[in-house]
Amino acid sequence: MNWLRNFVRPKIQAIVRKKDVPENLWETCSECGQMIFHRELEANLRVCPECGFHMRLHPEQRLKLLFDEGVYKRIELPEVPADPIKFRDKRRYSDRLRDAQNKTGEPDAIVVAHGRIGGINTVIAAFNFDFLGGSMGTAVGEGIVAAARLAVLQESPFVVVTSSGGARMQEGVLSLMQMARTTVAVEEVKEAGLPYIVVLTNPTTGGVTASFAMLGDLAIAEPGAIIGFAGARVIETTIRESLPEGFQRSEYLLEHGMLDLVVQRAELGNTLARVIGILSNRGPVGELVPIPRTETTPPRPD
Repeated sequence: MNWLRNFVRPKIQAIVRKKDVPENLWETCSECGQMIFHRELEANLRVCPECGFHMRLHPEQRLKLLFDEGVYKRIELPEVPADPIKFRDKRRYSDRLRDAQNKTGEPDAIVVAHGRIGGINTVIAAFNFDFLGGSMGTAVGEGIVAAARLAVLQESPFVVVTSSGGARMQEGVLSLMQMARTTVAVEEVKEAGLPYIVVLTNPTTGGVTASFAMLGDLAIAEPGAIIGFAGARVIETTIRESLPEGFQRSEYLLEHGMLDLVVQRAELGNTLARVIGILSNRGPVGELVPIPRTETTPPRPD
């Protein structure tokens, strides 16, 4: 009997059983719970076709979407100490960092590249939320500084695409110092008379929001993005009041004057091209056209 149960039955089941469907063929929308075929989702730029929720994009996908014809060149970022304060909780920070690098194939949570948007040389720094929640440590700070300096060197607009949980706690005060460093870097871009544009995606919170993410000449957000400093539950606990519906969502912030535009992902590239073209136009606003003299027009005094 054991021979029939342990050998014969598994063989028969293996023959008649339907092949398992790979899990990566479908993805569930975290907003509405809809199952979406992966090819349909990618064709729709990872925007849920049912509810319109904008899912996170990998930095490489983001750069291909924004740069003209998807053509760009990445720059190598400065190396930083891997574990500057030897932090450890349940695991060593160095182990967490190594796992994130193996998972994403990136050295840290930011990618910097340059190319053309609307035919104009532009520098973009894009966050990767899959790398420790896009948290900002010394490597991210160095990335923002390097991108800002490249923009100044090339006399190019500077665009930052944020997706971050804030400062990286495993680097302690060193991560908080990046708030000041990135703010100074952004000011250097502005002092050079170059456009600085921030594209806020879901989520953008904590020390990133409290520093360079809110300093753009133009603040653009994707629909439904959570943008804020502290979490909604923390705020509710602190003030002991219920928050308005849609609080910290991009539409709510646009209505209350904290954002300039909320743009669908499919239109983001064209919107940036138009905005960069306007902000990069350094010519005169208009030319003075001489008024033709007639009998009824008195001569102008010299």
